[in-house]
Amino acid sequence: MNPTEIDPILDISGISSHPVESHGSPEHNHDEAGNSMFGFIVFLLSESVIFLSFFTGYIVYKTTALDWLPPDVTGLEIHDPAINTVVLVSSSFVIYIAERFLHAKNLWGFRAFWLLTMAMGSYFLYGQAVEWRSLPFGFTDGLFGGTFYLLTGFHGLHVLTGVLLQGIMLGRSLIPGNYDKGEFGVAATSIFWHFVDVIWIILFVLIYVWQ
Repeated sequence: MNPTEIDPILDISGISSHPVESHGSPEHNHDEAGNSMFGFIVFLLSESVIFLSFFTGYIVYKTTALDWLPPDVTGLEIHDPAINTVVLVSSSFVIYIAERFLHAKNLWGFRAFWLLTMAMGSYFLYGQAVEWRSLPFGFTDGLFGGTFYLLTGFHGLHVLTGVLLQGIMLGRSLIPGNYDKGEFGVAATSIFWHFVDVIWIILFVLIYVWQ
């Protein structure tokens, strides 16, 4: 054997002849984003279980309770909640357009439609607050009162969370080159918003349509 050659088996220098992949490589970033998205989906599934338990409890109480509605209450007014529903559901299409603008690297288009989504979500919360103030019953007025405020309030908390997350993503869009590193935050916030909209459609049917 040539003395100048080193047998790979006997090479104990610990230095590989192949380049080590940097932790900042696109492959690593892609894997990290994929893991984060998986964790986020698991979180949404756990939230779905909570809402499902609330839906089940509402249906059981409504179909078995002898005095379901509070005294002097015959039902809920549906006109304004229906308008709020249209606004909230439409915001899912608006946030999708915002995502498309960001994917196309059009930050101004993204900001405009993202801000519009925030405005629509805020309008929904305002409409819900107006409805709560006008209701002739409270949280402690029977099973219906308790379940109504629990379901709509818990959902409203999710809407508020979604609007706050959207505000954070909007602020991050003002940081130069921020979304060049990936769009996970925007994608996760958008999925969360779609989730909130679907949950509300179910709630609207259960509470307002099925009276």
